[in-house]
Amino acid sequence: MNHFAIYPFPFGQLKIGYENNAVTLLRKTEAPASPANRTSLTDLAYRQVMEYLSGQRRSFDFPYRLTGTDFQQRVWQALCRIPYGQTATYKEIAAAVGNPNACRAVGMANNRNPITMVVPCHRVIGASGKLVGYAGGLEMKQALLSLERRAAGTDPPKR
Repeated sequence: MNHFAIYPFPFGQLKIGYENNAVTLLRKTEAPASPANRTSLTDLAYRQVMEYLSGQRRSFDFPYRLTGTDFQQRVWQALCRIPYGQTATYKEIAAAVGNPNACRAVGMANNRNPITMVVPCHRVIGASGKLVGYAGGLEMKQALLSLERRAAGTDPPKR
């Protein structure tokens, strides 16, 4: 049985789902924040997310578990290899998982990513360089990419 806690978040609210001793969901939600069901695990995950959002953290080390198909798991592993502050295209991820024609399937795996930010699906962009699709909304995707680029020093030069 999954439980969840909801915390205030710069993009609305953050829903942190957990089962036993692992986070199973990290998603933006419209549900109101509430102290109900918060645990030391959800507090840890929330603290790390807030450190990430302040530019003080580049990776996460709280326990989490990803549940999905073999293909989804391969895509999520490929996403985790995209360096902080950089991006990859759907086509590049499809090639990385051994199926260069699976761009749409990569998009669907991104959409089903249960632990956003930790599994950085926000780092995947369209072939043209445009931001496309993100469960948290394109505004959040742009904000996360901008944050990472600033913190990593990979911001494009201003003209």
